[in-house]
Amino acid sequence: MTEPIEQAGSDRAPLHGLRVVDFSRVLAGPLCTMILGDLGADVIKVERPETGDDTRGWGPPFVGNDAAYFLSLNRNKRSITLDLATPEGAEAARRLARAADVVVENFRPGLMAKFGLDHERLSAENPGLVYCSLTAFGEEGEAASRPGYDIIVQAVSGLMSVTGERGGGPVKVGVALLDVVCGLYAATGILAAVRGRGVTGRGQRLTVSLFDASVAAMVNQATNYLLGGLVPGPMGTEHPNIVPYQLFDASDRPFILAAGNDRLFERTCDAIGRPELAYDERFATNEARVRNRETLIPMLREAFFAKPADEWLAALAERSVPSAPVRRMDEVFAAPEGAALVQDVDDPIRGILRLVADPIRLSGRLTDLRLPPPRLGEHTQEILGELDEA
Repeated sequence: MTEPIEQAGSDRAPLHGLRVVDFSRVLAGPLCTMILGDLGADVIKVERPETGDDTRGWGPPFVGNDAAYFLSLNRNKRSITLDLATPEGAEAARRLARAADVVVENFRPGLMAKFGLDHERLSAENPGLVYCSLTAFGEEGEAASRPGYDIIVQAVSGLMSVTGERGGGPVKVGVALLDVVCGLYAATGILAAVRGRGVTGRGQRLTVSLFDASVAAMVNQATNYLLGGLVPGPMGTEHPNIVPYQLFDASDRPFILAAGNDRLFERTCDAIGRPELAYDERFATNEARVRNRETLIPMLREAFFAKPADEWLAALAERSVPSAPVRRMDEVFAAPEGAALVQDVDDPIRGILRLVADPIRLSGRLTDLRLPPPRLGEHTQEILGELDEA
């Protein structure tokens, strides 16, 4: 039986000793490498001189010279500025890669080769290197050169076609969710490749495209089409396969009800004083409720609009029916479970930064927040010194 992983110090973190050279910017790549950094890896963020990662300027709000957007994605990293278009900058980057375990990049296809930083060249010098490329639409075919911003892929992956209210136009999800999904897939692939290297002694190249990750993230909606021929459209908060599973308006404000099986629906009917609905053949099973949602949902809406949300939430909770208020961000972090996911880091220049912790808990503990998000080029001399000593 293995001993539980301790998180008391960075030298005990699972990825302690793993060096990651991060050429990525914006969201998917930096999220991926931040996860690796949270798990103990030494992440070296390579940035353009003067401007750095685009997200440093994506504000307001700003803390010092950096936008909150940048600060949300770049803790537990060190920053070095290199001009890869110059021979000196490209050579310094290659020296970093020779000593690295992992390289992550999200430049347009072909650009890393122009700098002499492509997988073929780097792996010849470092056979154990795990090289991860994040692209928009892959590296071959007509789509390879297309821009890959999250909103573009929300449009072409189908996500936007199912987001929004019935009868309304397409709506973007409120965060760059597909970039997040892509970054999570990339981190998973990197960990698998590092594990494989432990068996074979050799690294490998892996690629994750934003489009591929996004279509995979369509899960049941994609498979509803592939297996059932159903072309889904926007349904607001409704679920295509479960009823009732959506937002309802109480007399004062909305709340969410998620009666995910027949037993929970029966309890919901009891809560609203309509127990007979659970035995009506039109509603007795989830399949029947999905087919007859246009009849059932107006009945539930009429019932729920009669009382305040807190009364319904209490009645549903008493019957163990999943339900919830619709919170704003200030309410999220005022709640105990939200407050527990906030980590403060003392930045000597910016002051105390309140950041959302990595949600992975190892042995019941959050990962260490070892380093605040770096200032542009903050560790350049330190990292170059390490190369000279190696």
